[in-house]
Amino acid sequence: MAATSSWSPSSWRLHKALQLPNYPDAQALIEAEARLAALPPLIFPGEITQLKKRLAAVSRGEAFLLQGGDCAESFDELGQVPVESTFRVILQMAVVLTYAAACPVIKLGRIAGQFAKPRSSDTETLQGATLPSYRGDIINGADFTPAARTPDPQRLLTAYSHSAATLNLLRAMAQGGFADLHRVHGWTADFVRRSPQGERFEELADRIAQSLAFMEACGFDAAAAPQLQAVEFYTSHEALHLHYEEALTRIDEATGRAYGASAHMLWLGERTRGIEGAHVEYLRGIDNAVGVKLGPTAKAEDVLALLDRLDPDHEPGRIALIARRGSDKVAAALPALLRAVKSAGRTPVWCCDPMHGNTVTSSNGYKTRDFARILDEVRGFFAAHAQEGTYPGGLHFEMTGQDVTECRGGAQQLGDEALAARYHTACDPRLHGSQSLELAFLVADVLRAPAAARVRRAP
Repeated sequence: MAATSSWSPSSWRLHKALQLPNYPDAQALIEAEARLAALPPLIFPGEITQLKKRLAAVSRGEAFLLQGGDCAESFDELGQVPVESTFRVILQMAVVLTYAAACPVIKLGRIAGQFAKPRSSDTETLQGATLPSYRGDIINGADFTPAARTPDPQRLLTAYSHSAATLNLLRAMAQGGFADLHRVHGWTADFVRRSPQGERFEELADRIAQSLAFMEACGFDAAAAPQLQAVEFYTSHEALHLHYEEALTRIDEATGRAYGASAHMLWLGERTRGIEGAHVEYLRGIDNAVGVKLGPTAKAEDVLALLDRLDPDHEPGRIALIARRGSDKVAAALPALLRAVKSAGRTPVWCCDPMHGNTVTSSNGYKTRDFARILDEVRGFFAAHAQEGTYPGGLHFEMTGQDVTECRGGAQQLGDEALAARYHTACDPRLHGSQSLELAFLVADVLRAPAAARVRRAP
């Protein structure tokens, strides 16, 4: 557990807080926080403990972490279709990786709480007018009007309600039969099924169906096995809005420990990981698993200081270091971090975020990402770990199961001219279902060799 000397859920207020909005009505914010504090937790201590156990297995090289979802969730997209489509693609990717690596895949969504986004500037100017920047639906609206851009504390309560509804749907799908491996053929959306990766997944689904039939022919009741009927699914988001996180902090009566009840895992962003900052102060005292984004400016001494502050007890499964270096920097910059952390006797989960370091602007003005650069960073991430003798434990990416056109390239060869067709993101460009599967098959090919070696060594 993180050290909690002089810590309380509100002690972050004594530290410099970046990326927080300025609410014009301070009393309305206080009232919204009080209402949130009185509501039931969204996540419970036992679930948080279970995720940390799973992540401890990842840190030992016994499992793999798959973390994906929206860059920023939107209040307008609450409903079964967007949630189900994201859940379905993560299931497909997990099956691909499990089949290749012959190890458990921990499924962690960027969902049910990813409503706040950091910004490089507090304001935005358009046609001579300057307004507060859009910081995510939990804070203000995207429309460029004074009313929409004014931070509104009532949005904190709306975010809670949307998160609760999404969690309810996710739990139903994870445990209610949707994730049953006997239904693996039904997980593919029509637009993905027509792609090369969809065809490749259908071939894999055929092999899984044949394996299940073989097991049943041998007398194993696969239809009744809980491991084949349901999955564990966890949620995560960036702990950016500390008023929200504090209001949803709860104390476990059984242990006396504090936990963030808004998600199973919370993470620090590249802009909020300052060692003396408010976000580090808040996260050091809660009992959740904590992620730390490490951009191209992160130095070894920064990482070691954060590990000491957030995880002084070296708790297995407590910390996930999420490297987002950029495809052109990962080979030169990542090995030194891996070496320093290993030399310090630390064994965090190492995860690759190949999205944020590879954002560009298209010729027609769209923020986009090149799929080839995303793949290059993933390859560089695995190569760096092979060089340093450490375990590449996971993948963190922004995606949606919907048929969007936001990232260039992939097997469908999306170009600049195609971006305008279905560019729906509220913030950053996301992989669609076919590109996500293509990424999973690439990682599967990398993981397959170690898996085969394990099989050969088995008695």
